[in-house]
This record gives sequence, C-alpha cells and structure tokens, in this order.
Amino acid sequence: MAGIPDYFGSMVFDERAMKARLPGKVYHSLKQTVRRGERLDPTVADAVAAAMRDWAVEKGATHFTHWFQPMTNVTAEKHDSFLTPAPDGGVILEFSGKELIQGEPDASSFPSGGLRATFEARGYTAWDPTSYAFLKGKTLCIPTAFCAYGGEALDQKTPLLRSMEAIDRQAMRVLRLFGNAEVSRVTTSVGPEQEYFLIDKDVYGKRRDLIYTGRTLFGAKPPKGQELDDHYFGAIKPRVQAYMEELNEELWKLGIYAKTEHNEVAPAQHELAPIYTTTNLATDQNQLTMEIMQKVAAKHGMVCLLHEKPFAGVNGSGKHNNWSIATDTGVNLLSPGETPHENAQFLLFLVAVIQAVDEYQELLRTSVATAGNDHRLGGNEAPPAVVSIFLGDELTAILEALETDTPYSAAEKTVVKLGVHALPRFARDMTDRNRTSPFAFTGNKFEFRMVGSSQSIATVNTILNTAVAESLRQYADELEGAEDFNAALHALIQKAIAAHKRVIFNGNGYDDAWLREAVDKRGLSELRTTPDCVPSLLKRKNVELLTSHGVFTEGELRSRYEIMLENYSKTVMIEASTMADMARREILPAVAAFAADLAAGAAGKKAIAPTLPCAYEIKLTERLSGLADCIEDKTAALERAMLAVRDTEESVNEAFTIRDVVLPRMAELRAVCDEAETVTARKYWPFPTYGELLFSVR
Repeated sequence: MAGIPDYFGSMVFDERAMKARLPGKVYHSLKQTVRRGERLDPTVADAVAAAMRDWAVEKGATHFTHWFQPMTNVTAEKHDSFLTPAPDGGVILEFSGKELIQGEPDASSFPSGGLRATFEARGYTAWDPTSYAFLKGKTLCIPTAFCAYGGEALDQKTPLLRSMEAIDRQAMRVLRLFGNAEVSRVTTSVGPEQEYFLIDKDVYGKRRDLIYTGRTLFGAKPPKGQELDDHYFGAIKPRVQAYMEELNEELWKLGIYAKTEHNEVAPAQHELAPIYTTTNLATDQNQLTMEIMQKVAAKHGMVCLLHEKPFAGVNGSGKHNNWSIATDTGVNLLSPGETPHENAQFLLFLVAVIQAVDEYQELLRTSVATAGNDHRLGGNEAPPAVVSIFLGDELTAILEALETDTPYSAAEKTVVKLGVHALPRFARDMTDRNRTSPFAFTGNKFEFRMVGSSQSIATVNTILNTAVAESLRQYADELEGAEDFNAALHALIQKAIAAHKRVIFNGNGYDDAWLREAVDKRGLSELRTTPDCVPSLLKRKNVELLTSHGVFTEGELRSRYEIMLENYSKTVMIEASTMADMARREILPAVAAFAADLAAGAAGKKAIAPTLPCAYEIKLTERLSGLADCIEDKTAALERAMLAVRDTEESVNEAFTIRDVVLPRMAELRAVCDEAETVTARKYWPFPTYGELLFSVR
C-alpha cells in the first residue's frame, strides 16, 4: 500500500495537479486567483477545463457536477456525463470552459425564503476557483456558488466568500497603517472539530425516530451511561478503529487534513479534528467530511449520527469552530509578537474581535440556532445561550492595564502604553482551556463552541468575518486621519476595551449566578431558542452591518429569516408526528399486550389455585393500564397541539406556537412513555432501548 504522502490529495485537482497539467501562464493566472482572490481571467477557463477533464478521466471519471451548498446544511449536485456524440456515431469526451464556469440547476425546489417561486425555476451555479475541484467516485465535483436568476444568493457559500473579501479589505487598511507593505491579502482560517455518534446499523433500523428525525424521541435512562467518564479518551474499540482508519484514508485522498481522533464523553460518541485551513476550503471539506463519515459507517455496518442531541441525558455533539486570521506572508494576526510594534498590532486585532462579539452577539447566537441545537446549548457538554469571551487571566490583566494606564505586573511595574513604553513580553499560549465558554481564546485563535454538529460552518464564519471587518473598518477610519498614530492607537484600544469588556468572562459559564449577572448587570443577550433568535436577523443594526459590507442584500436576509423559521417549524412538526405515530402504533400496543398477558396470567393462576397470591400481576397490570390511558391522553393532546399550529398564519407566530405548545406536549408524552418502558417486559418493548443503542458497537 502506498504511503500517506503518495496518495494524500490524489483525488483533488490541487496546485500539484494544476502545475503538472496547465500551461505556465494559465497556471500562474489561476494561482493568483486562488491565493490572492484576484478575478479569474475568462480566457484561461477552456485550458483549465480541458486539464481537469483529462485528469479526471484518467482516474476513471465519467461525469462532472457543480457541487454546491444550498440552505439545507447538506450539499447538492446534478451529474452530467462528459459524453458528446461524434459524427461517426461514437462519442468523444468534452468539457468546456463555459461548462466549468457556469451551470443551471433548478432553483425553485431549494429553500429560498420567497426569492424563488415554483414557476421561477432558473438558478445558476458559478465556479469557485479558490476551492479545489475533487473526485467523488466517478464524478468530477466542481465547488460552486449558487444564485437565483436575479443574482440573489441561494446558498451558504456566496455570503461566506463575500465576508472573506470584506475582512480582507478592512484588515489590509489596518496593516498599511502599521507600515506593512509586503502583505497583499488577509484571509481567515478555520479548523472545525467534528463530534458524532456511531451505532449499529441493525438497531438503528428498528428506531423510526432515528430514521425520520436523526434523534431518539423516546428512551428511558439506561443503567449505565456516561457517569464514570470511562469512555472519554478511552481505548478505541476495534470496530470503531477500523472505521476511523478507512475514514482517514478517504479524507486524506481528498486533501482533508484529518489530524486527531478520539472517544468523546458519551458512550458511542467520538470526535475528529482537522488541521485548520482557509475558511471557504474548510467549509467545503467539513461538508465532505460529514458525508464521508456516513458513507464509511455504512460500509462497517454502522450509522453515523450527526444530530446535536440524539440521546437525552447524555452529551450531545457540537462542532468547535477554531477561527483565526492571517496574512499571505504567513503571519497569524492573533499571535503575540516579538516586539512592541508587533504586539500593538496583535492587541488591535484582538480588541477588534472582542468588539465584534460584543456588538453582534445576537447575530452570532442566531448563526447557530436550529431546532437540534436548542436541545444541546446550555447542557453540561455545551456552552450556555449567552455569548461571552474567555481570554485567560494574563491577557485580561494586560487589557485592564492598557485601559487604566496602570502597571501590568507587580514584578515589572511597567505602564502599558503602546508606542511609548515597551509592552511586556508574554507567552504565545497564555490561556487555560474553558469548556464552558462559548468563545474562548486559545493562544492564536478563537474557539467558538456553540456550532451544532450537523450544521454547515459557513453561516457562523460569515457573521464572524463580517463583524470583525466592521470593527476594523471603524479603527481604520479613525486611525487614518490621526496626527499621532501611536497616541491615537493607544486611545482607541483603551476606548474599545472600556466599551466592550462586559463580554469578557473567565469563569464557569454554567454557573447560574454568572447567567444572572450576564443578563441583569452586564446587559448581554440570552436567546434560549431558535424562535427567540431569528428576529435578530432583521434588526436594523444587523441589517446595516451585513448590507454595508456587501455580504447580504436586505432581500437575502429576509429570505434567510423565513428559511430559518420554516426549517425550525418543519423539523419539530416532523418530530411531533413521528412521536404520535410511534406512541399509537408501537408503544400503546406493546404496553396493552403486556398488561393483557399479565391479567391473563393472574386469571390462570386463580383458576388453577384460587389461593395463590397474584399481587405482582394485579398491581403491575393496574399500573400499566393507567400508563396506557395516560399515553393515549398525552398523544391526543399532542395531536390537538399540532392542529393548532396549522391554524397559525405568520411564520414567526407558528414557530413560537410550536415552541410554547407543541414541544411541552412532546415532553409530556415522552415522560409517560419512558416510564412505561421501565416497567414493560423487554420482549414486549417495540424498539431498541438506550442501553442497546449506546452500547451496540462492540
């Protein structure tokens, strides 16, 4: 078997393949587009298309597709063959520059929030040359953006690319103020850690809730869960190890930097972490990672669950979004430097992020709002719904010294004044890890822990890029006209720290006292559920942010408002329908059958020997009968609640009705069904229990 360096990226039309197959001028032009974001020269498209086709066909490809990311959190593709009829009745394999650059899928069947009606079907996909084409099976996949006939973005990638341009523009202005003339581009980078569950395919197939919704809607607590913490970082089971080995190989072939793998806290839960890379490439690769995780699991007789909370009472799954910002010369702008000048630059970018998170905390929270993530956020494995920043004691002390012009440390007695006194040298990795913080600084990057495991990382990084771009825009506007740059810089950082330090919190994010302080004293927002979050999209302040930087139009924001509400409502209503159906067609018959057999057994005993005691059978039969009646009542109540939703007209009102009426009825039905599970003989219970699900892979 070939070594990893030999096959790594072998299924990607990356720079190595481009350099080997493209004419020098074409390669240089495309490289400038990929590395520096320069506009693609249309004359190179035919040459690139021919080289891509030849490369793909040599590897067995027969089709190509424009691979895009509609607002469904999954990817989409329409396959076309390379075949073109030849005059002699045969075929030739063709792929033109026009086919590479633009495709035309049906746009009416994807979520559009009103941007496209059913009779307005035309949409376009446009090649994203900054993300490498790759092979998936026998298909050449070309990463693309997806837009409507009128140019409105219908996908998650287009706004992300716009946000990357926005932060590049503003960061370059700031760097020029520091005298940096070498840098020509600034990009953000991301490393998304992916959590997931693996369960046996056979037990999965017996749970209709898992099949229809991705999570269990019923399930009593098993005798053993995650109480002993023995699964975390524990020895990986052979079956899971075989899965991980094949997963790594498939990811490495696609140039995905899968780096770290381990068992997570909950039984059957695991994590995969990549080396971080440019944000749009990381987004594409994470979508591929989720898809390949599920495909490889099927080959090993397992199912990979990516839902944020597939099991109640055990940890859910997140996707930790490690975000940083760097120059094309290799300088991480969130790394402390070696000189006062470099540290001043670091501190300015640091406070830009702090300001962005404080001012646009509601947008950041909204970017991770889904029905699935609502079950996870605030639990002991996930951050609370209040957005705050963890910096660590040392960095917090430095900012406090800057704000107040006081000595940074008792040992050095140094007043921190940028450009006047040398900023004391401090370690690059100066922070502990805070698992309870939504937004933690970890040395040279920020880890945003609120993202759900099934979500695309595009939206959260779009918001983060744009919010930081706005901070940098304000700073550049102020500093570009300053007579004394150092004095103005010092005053600006002082002002920013004073205005936005409320969002910095280094303690326990799960502490109720902190949550009360955050909301009541500091004025931070606590948006607990998706219906609470979505209206933030249309707040004037947020609309102005996203439209002024050209990331969204107001129409695109309104469409996303509608899509988020629609997705939330449909998701919960599918879950409610599944619950009612399972209760009526599986759970009630099982409970009734066990009760009937108990009653028959008691009657038989009495018939044979009237003096035999039957207290166990009689008491349990009575309890089961009462539970069955309660299940029937709770199911009927849930069905009435679902009918009430259908009478609601406005999408936002529908979402709140579902949250306030349907979800409580679902919880009530689950509680009584889970109680019934604990007293129903196992052979009667109609589907695998939590114990069987969580410990199914051996």
